[in-house]
Amino acid sequence: MVAWVLLLAVLACGIYGWIGYRDGVKATAQLSAEADALIAAGYGAGALGPDRQAILLAVEDPAFFAHVGFDLTTPGAGITTITQSLSKRSGFDEFIPGYRKLRQTAYAVGLERGLTKPQILALFLNSASMGRDPDGNWVTGFFAASEAHFDAPPDQITEDQFIALVAVLIAPRDLALGEADKVLQTRIARIKRLVAGECTPLGNSDVWLDGCADPAAGT
Repeated sequence: MVAWVLLLAVLACGIYGWIGYRDGVKATAQLSAEADALIAAGYGAGALGPDRQAILLAVEDPAFFAHVGFDLTTPGAGITTITQSLSKRSGFDEFIPGYRKLRQTAYAVGLERGLTKPQILALFLNSASMGRDPDGNWVTGFFAASEAHFDAPPDQITEDQFIALVAVLIAPRDLALGEADKVLQTRIARIKRLVAGECTPLGNSDVWLDGCADPAAGT
């Protein structure tokens, strides 16, 4: 009896995952057109410049150009890749952690099949939650946040300002740009050490970069 229950559970998970993959592939027709329009308008990752794109990926998804939608091994990657983040926004009316992670992952693999990496990056940047602007309005989109906080696109702000934008991505509801946010400043300091090659995340789950902490400076 137990064996049959386990078998049915495995089959149910397989079917649920396959449906998620199918839906991801189907979504790429529309998403591809949206991504191409963003890139043409100068809102793709290429507009950041190679050095700043490298900073973004080092923090958000170090193996982005190598994986097929998920990554469970790269230090600092965490359990959610850039593609999975995009899946959460495009494949769910409301994402609730738990078994939906299976659909999120399968949907991401479907997106990877039908979209190029630059297209995925453009869609991710455009849909990223970035917290509130100086007037208290919620901001969606990396480029929009750069304009709202620094009055310039992300390729024209300082590197410190760019790193601050990247730092907010992990918890936009909790980290506040433009305020004396100690947690944000700590994360910024750790990202600087990471991109300078001075440290390495402790493992795949070290998304807060504890491996880049500086005990002497309290960060």
